[in-house]
Parts: sequence; structure tokens; C-alpha cells
Amino acid sequence: MAACLEQVQYGVHKVALVVLHNPILHDSLSVSSFLSRYWTQVLNRENLDLSGHAEYLYIMLRLNDDESNLVKKVVSFLDSRDHEESALVKRRFECLAALGEAISQYPSVREEQKLRGVQRNEEQLLRALCSFASPSHLLHIPARVVAARSYLVAKYQAFSLLHILAGGEKEFKQALRKVILAVIHTLMAEEVYFSCLDDPDFSKEIKFSLANDLVSLWDSGTDARTIRYLPTLDDLWTARDSSPPAFGTMKGTSELMRITLDMGNNWNEFLITQISTDETKWALEEFLFGLSYEEINSVRERLIKFGINAVGHDEIPSYLDCRPAYGMINSSDYRAMYDFYVDRRDAARFRQKLAAPGPRRTLEEIYLKYRITQE
Repeated sequence: MAACLEQVQYGVHKVALVVLHNPILHDSLSVSSFLSRYWTQVLNRENLDLSGHAEYLYIMLRLNDDESNLVKKVVSFLDSRDHEESALVKRRFECLAALGEAISQYPSVREEQKLRGVQRNEEQLLRALCSFASPSHLLHIPARVVAARSYLVAKYQAFSLLHILAGGEKEFKQALRKVILAVIHTLMAEEVYFSCLDDPDFSKEIKFSLANDLVSLWDSGTDARTIRYLPTLDDLWTARDSSPPAFGTMKGTSELMRITLDMGNNWNEFLITQISTDETKWALEEFLFGLSYEEINSVRERLIKFGINAVGHDEIPSYLDCRPAYGMINSSDYRAMYDFYVDRRDAARFRQKLAAPGPRRTLEEIYLKYRITQE
């Protein structure tokens, strides 16, 4: 494998498939052959002959066909404009593929291992995930998982580079946005899972099921609940990204209407049954206005005190005498949505520890919990 990594440093790139059951590659399907053919595969979409090699499986640590085709088109576009920028893009995606290949050498998180007589298996991992609080999870999960998060961050950075260099072109703008948001939403989905594992209201049985889903997400890039529920969360995050708050009377009517119009039946059912609960209402208001529970109350109190009917977007900082606790959603910086979720999650945990009023879960956690209880 060291020889393979040396080849990657010289510009050849990426094994599209890895061995999950046997770390030693078959001679007939050598790593060197795959590496030398990477850019041919990306730029020409060459079909690889995998007959007779069932142990080779596609995994999440590689670009899918749509992403590879997008890279191909952007590289071709940059070749005609600026060879230095084109070379930079190629090097960046070579690094990304090398990272994915290196991470792929770690064993599956479901694979049993024995170290000095101590057996480690999937069930022990699931129980460990259920037993610790989410802020301390980093050193409790397999290295493959931690590294896979780094891969997603690197993938975000690589496609952000494409967005900087070619995002102004109509041909690429929406496709690049789709890939970047997909990466961010995957990271957010994992955070929501961890928050649910830390929820004291969930039974041990449900937490064990959630932990199993989380392991599936790590091992293959998807799981049963993600397939069922992530599309709604994905739509919710996308709708919020494209619908900045208007504030106005601070009732949230216009903000909720704009977001709901882009949502499906699952979301509408959730709202109908849960909007009457204080925590759901508070979490929804935080999500709609981009302000903390405490800040929303402060602005409303000032409107009442001075007999003001409405407040504008630019007036909010002056009403608070400081910058809002949560960063504003910025459609030009896709990281802002992830930061917005993490800020709300941390504030909710803080209220929970202090037994302070306000939402103690994010809207995303409340929604996922509702869907799980409906199963």
C-alpha cells in the first residue's frame, strides 16, 4: 500500500473499489492499475470490468457518477480558460481520492476483532454509543468513522474550490450547490443522531436501534431511517437556506408559510400534531427567525414596550444591543446552515443543563423523535 500512496503523490489517483473482506488485492485487479486509470475513468467514464470480484464493493468514500461527471466538465471548462486552475483542481481531487483510499483500508465498523484475547464486536460498539453523552463521543468511536468525517470535510472543500472557480457559470451552479449541500446535510444528520442518543426520553431499545442506524450510516453511507426521514430534513434545510426571515410582527406567519410551501405531507403532519407543544413552537421560532429563544422574547418585549408594530431585518442588532447569538444564514456560504444547527443544538443543551426555559432540543431533533415514535 505504501507503494500505492507514492504513486498517488505523483499524480495518479484513486482506487474506486476496496476490499472489505480481504485487505490484500488480487493481482488481476491491482491497485496500481486502478490508480493509473483514475483520470481516464473520471474524464472518460470508462466502465471497469469487475466480473469475478464480488468482494469489491462500492462505498461512500468515493465520488458517485454524477459527481465524477461534474468534475470532468469543470476540468474541461478550466482547461480552456486557465491551465493552472485546472491543475489545481486535479491535485485537489487526487488528494481527496487518496484520503478516501487510505480510510478504506480500515476495517468495517461491523467487523469483529480480537485483541489480546479481548473480543470487540458490533454489539459492544452499539452499547458504547448508547452509554456516553454526545459531547464526549469522539474518542469512543472507530478511527474509520472519525476519518470518514474528515473525508466529508475534504470533499466539501474540494467542491467549494470548484464553486469558486466555476460556480458563476450557469451550467455548473446548481450541480455544485447540490453536492455541497448534500455533504453538509450528511454531517448534520449525524449530529442529529448523536443528539437523539443523548435524549433521556428515548428508551434503551430505541437508542439501541438508533445506534444501529448510526453504524449503518458510517459503514455504508445510508441507513433505513435516513432513507425515510432525511429527505424531509433535507427539504427543511434547503427551504430555510432560500427563505431568510422577514421578522415584521415577530409572529413568524410569513416565514412559516414560505417554508411549508416547499415541504411535503410528512412535515405538514408533524406541524399539525406538534405545533401546540411549547418546545416545538419555540424550536420552530428559533429555526424561522435565526434568533435564540431569549433573543426572540427580548425583541417581542421591546415591540410591546414601545408600541412598535414591526421590526426590519437590519434593525435586529440594535434591538438586541449586540450581534445575534446565532450566525445569520448566508446563501453565499454553505457552511452557515451547519453552523446554525450546531449553535442551536449547543444552546438547547445549555438550557437543559441549567433547567432554563426555552427549547431543549432543536427542531430537527424534535422532528426525528416524532417520526420514530410513530413507527
